[in-house]
Amino acid sequence: MTTATAPFLEHLLAGQKIVTAEPAAWANRLRADALERAHQLTLPSTRDEDWRFTDLSPLYKLVFRPASGAPALDAAAIAPFVAPEAACRLVFIDNQFSAALSTLPAVGASLVVQPLVAGLKNHGETIHAHLGSLADFRDDAFRAVNTAYLHDGALVVVPRNHAEAAPLHVLFVSTQAEVATHPRVLVVAESGSDATVLEDYVALHDGAYCTNAVTEIAVGANARVHHIRVQRESRAAFHIATAAVRLERDASYHAVSVAVGGRISRLDHHIVHAAQGAFCALDGLALVGGRQLADTHSFVDHTVPHTGGRQLHKTVVADGARAVFNGRVVVRPGAQQTNSAQESRNLLLSDKAQVDTKPQLEIFADDVKCSHGATVGQLEAEELFYLESRGIGRDAARNLLTYGFAAEIVDRIPLASVAKALRETVLARTQAKE
Repeated sequence: MTTATAPFLEHLLAGQKIVTAEPAAWANRLRADALERAHQLTLPSTRDEDWRFTDLSPLYKLVFRPASGAPALDAAAIAPFVAPEAACRLVFIDNQFSAALSTLPAVGASLVVQPLVAGLKNHGETIHAHLGSLADFRDDAFRAVNTAYLHDGALVVVPRNHAEAAPLHVLFVSTQAEVATHPRVLVVAESGSDATVLEDYVALHDGAYCTNAVTEIAVGANARVHHIRVQRESRAAFHIATAAVRLERDASYHAVSVAVGGRISRLDHHIVHAAQGAFCALDGLALVGGRQLADTHSFVDHTVPHTGGRQLHKTVVADGARAVFNGRVVVRPGAQQTNSAQESRNLLLSDKAQVDTKPQLEIFADDVKCSHGATVGQLEAEELFYLESRGIGRDAARNLLTYGFAAEIVDRIPLASVAKALRETVLARTQAKE
């Protein structure tokens, strides 16, 4: 460990022991391996290529304790964050499952939406096949710590040929400052299935805390998953996350990720096209201001022929905030007929706002159709003039154009209540004063 990061990491791991109460011995081994690896790894710094624009020293200077004794909230406390369209909901208060606030499938239902520990009893083989294998912790300290803290989490298993019309909501609520939590989500969409999963991170306070999240999604042959990920935590919080996805033959994965909270937030999105016909669509929006920093890294891996993907990532950066985007697309040798497009669009609302964007293609096949591009700038003078010439004030015109830029991503969220709430957030955060 480096001198700068050792106290932070050692404090997270202090007193961490392997609990042997899980019904599966392999789960104990997984956590033990992760704990051992966490002690060997160093946390990233700006000396690491993938982190050179994201300085985590403000995080490393703080001391966080494990969350404990989560308060008993009533339904009214989380009502602003509840998606009424969801038929099933898992609610975690400070990463502790709340049965009282959750809504599970009916007894005997084939759809599985439950805490991970409960799932080990009846779905151990399914969990064993995927947990810890999609999000590799061997070279990442944050993922290793998350796996070492793997006591509970959210499990969603969509059975073979099951089309779930209603969305499934996994809600993580923070109520305590100066704590670190390690949320875990595992989604398994078996062959021929179809589901929409909303993964939501919110806070009921304005304090500083750390969320270290890992999500693994296995999309079976001919299955479809729509994944909405919303990070609207405290603006003093630190949010470090990984979402790892594996696509089988003719599988489809569409993600919409929106980040509006966090002092520093980071999302590593890893997509592996493991079989022919797989397709992914990644839409992202980071809306930051003040001294916020939002970092999105994506890695789309085309390992076989006849796969496709597209990505559109947008940032709106105000005040002295900073946004980072690194989109890496790899086409492996022999992965012919790959069709991939990637675009990064970034809007700066002040002279002090910063964006670092790096779309990246690595192609090792000769029969492909791949493109990428990036734009960074302020609002177009011609567009402002057009609106002003029609009687719209300059500030109102700026507000309208900024909202339209961000709303393109929000409008791709298929949950009306969530899209409405985020539109209101965009409006509030992008309004210039008349």
